Amino acid sequence: MSKGTRDHVWGALPVGPAGAEHPLDLSGFDPTVREQITSRLVSPGFDAWSQTAAQVGYCARPIRLRGYSTTVDAQTGEVLSTFATVDEPLGVLHVRGGNRRAAECPSCSRVYAADTFHLIRSGVTGGKGVPEHVSDNPLVFATLTAPSFGLVHGTRNGRKCRPFTPKGQPGACEHGRPTVCHATHGEGDELLGQPLCGDCYDYLGHIVWQWWAPELWRRFTIDLRRALARTLGVSESRLKDRATVQYAKVAEYQQRGLIHFHALIRLDGPKTHDGFAPAPDGLTAALLARVVEQAVAGVSFDAPPLYDEDPVRRLRFGAQVDTKPIQTRSRVDDPNRELAPEQVAGYLAKYATKSATDSVSEGNLHLRRLRAVLAETADRIHAEARADGIPLREHPYALLGKWRHMLGFRGHFSSKSRRYSVTLGRLSGALG
Repeated sequence: MSKGTRDHVWGALPVGPAGAEHPLDLSGFDPTVREQITSRLVSPGFDAWSQTAAQVGYCARPIRLRGYSTTVDAQTGEVLSTFATVDEPLGVLHVRGGNRRAAECPSCSRVYAADTFHLIRSGVTGGKGVPEHVSDNPLVFATLTAPSFGLVHGTRNGRKCRPFTPKGQPGACEHGRPTVCHATHGEGDELLGQPLCGDCYDYLGHIVWQWWAPELWRRFTIDLRRALARTLGVSESRLKDRATVQYAKVAEYQQRGLIHFHALIRLDGPKTHDGFAPAPDGLTAALLARVVEQAVAGVSFDAPPLYDEDPVRRLRFGAQVDTKPIQTRSRVDDPNRELAPEQVAGYLAKYATKSATDSVSEGNLHLRRLRAVLAETADRIHAEARADGIPLREHPYALLGKWRHMLGFRGHFSSKSRRYSVTLGRLSGALG
């Protein structure tokens, strides 16, 4: 075995404490996996396997390709090169799976997180093809949350969970369970996110809101431009002659299993071919923050019924909207500086690589019930569509069951506007 091959393997596997006689520690694996690892280490094809694994960065779920290709000069007909997967060490071409979720592939997730960090940071401070003067433009870090679908336990910034009875309501719900909680919940408390009464919690409303959360975000971006046009005293069609709005956003699961959105929203100058124009004088991050709050408050969407006799629900974002101006040109130790660009970029990149299974416990009673309601609702939708003779593909919730593992969220966890910064494709090509 070559030293390079050995280094690749030891770098990919967990090791025991320093100075241990046997550095390879497989205690965290079950007997079947331990046997597979040791069998691989002593197999005749170990060098070929190690070389292939290293080429794909130890991707947990690589894609296996079979075939061949020939590159020919179009003018002379000369064969420039040929390639066949049978010539690869394992007889198959392996390429990275590229799954962004850490629960699916830690290796690809780290690459995605690094790319996302640079994508987000370049839109804040410049770099990677983005001019540095973009850091002078007004910038706001906004968090858009989901509304309430029932009382749940929370940290409440170190205060008691729910020490008072909700105004106009009795001290117990119709099922006889208390509507107050005098406990102070810390991080990691199993009660966090759990409803005070699971029977009172609106699981169907939760599912519908989660399903249409991407639509609410889309409408928010439209309403934001409209609100900005009103603030500037121009028509919506002429807004591009004064200012443009750019953003990068990621989605994160809350403890109660609902998505909320974190977004960096930047105000640039008039629309140009290259983008990133300086913002007009007089437009500040504080003004942009107020416009964001106005837009969030005005967003709504009437969601179609899940099935027969189900009501139409008017969906909105939650009342808790957090907007923080970011000062990118001030000193790090400036007391007025609320967030550093690297902090925000790292924070958003972290959540861009998380999935439902990364963020919430599989043993969570509330989430088990949510998944059960999702499955039952999807089955009912399919049954009613068949009974009514309606093609399932025409139903707005036809794929609800497919997204059960993501708690009903079907949107992109990370997205950006066209002129926010560099693209992930360019970053992957530069870093690859």
